[in-house]
Amino acid sequence: MPAWTARDIPDQSGRRAVVTGANSGIGYVTARELARRGAHVVLACRSAERGSRAVDELRAEAPDADVEFGQLDLADLASVRQFAEAYEDDRLDLLVNNAGVMALPYRRTADGFETQFGVNHLGHFALTGLLLPRLLGTPGARVISVSSGAHALGNIDIGDLNSERRYRRWVAYGRSKTANLLFIHELARRLAAVGSEVVAAAAHPGYASTNLQATGPRMEGRRAAARVMELGNRIIGQPAETGALPTLYAATAPRVKPDWFTGPAWGVRGAPTRSWRAKWTLNDVAGERLWAASEDLTGVTYEALKV
Repeated sequence: MPAWTARDIPDQSGRRAVVTGANSGIGYVTARELARRGAHVVLACRSAERGSRAVDELRAEAPDADVEFGQLDLADLASVRQFAEAYEDDRLDLLVNNAGVMALPYRRTADGFETQFGVNHLGHFALTGLLLPRLLGTPGARVISVSSGAHALGNIDIGDLNSERRYRRWVAYGRSKTANLLFIHELARRLAAVGSEVVAAAAHPGYASTNLQATGPRMEGRRAAARVMELGNRIIGQPAETGALPTLYAATAPRVKPDWFTGPAWGVRGAPTRSWRAKWTLNDVAGERLWAASEDLTGVTYEALKV
């Protein structure tokens, strides 16, 4: 069977999509390829300057693209609420929770959460909940969260979600990516319980060569570490064009089922296929506990999914 590529994306005409972190890397490629196939795509980005520039670049690459910029800072729940309130369309066919940060020095979000957990998980948890009525009202809708193979670095610590007792940047990153998978697992379970056909699934890009890897070292002025990350991008990483394929597959391929985890065939690179995941990301009790904690921390409750 031939490897799945962007050419296999079905027609997206009439579909409405939101892609977070779409100003660069795999988020940009995801938004561009969806738009090329007819979707109206909102590029949800923190920086108005970078987001608007990405819209211009995308239109230059795909002149017929129907795209727009949406202001969204996942490190600020007020911004998440403002974005959801500003989304005026009655339907939402696809929400791609793509934006993320990696292995940063210890920082807190505007709401006091450890940044990796706050941005990678809580911001997207709140966004999905606030947009849920549109998703539930749209036949064939999907929610795709971008996790990472690095989720294997750590299971969540429900008693220390914000890493207040001890902070190790890579463990915190792995835990935030585990949280992405547990969120999708529990969301898929709850959707099925209320009889919804919305598909909640996850993907990871393998080792994609983007600006994500070197951001943390640059923030601390660790030039040598930043150069090592950049070297790894050149030697090991696959380009964003390929790294985005698992996300695009999860978002559009007809055969994708709830709670699937899609990644590169060879772990770090290759064509998209079903991916290995740690057993703790399929733990119902952990999923329920993380969900309850996330509702408490964000103030966003999924009333339509309560049974």
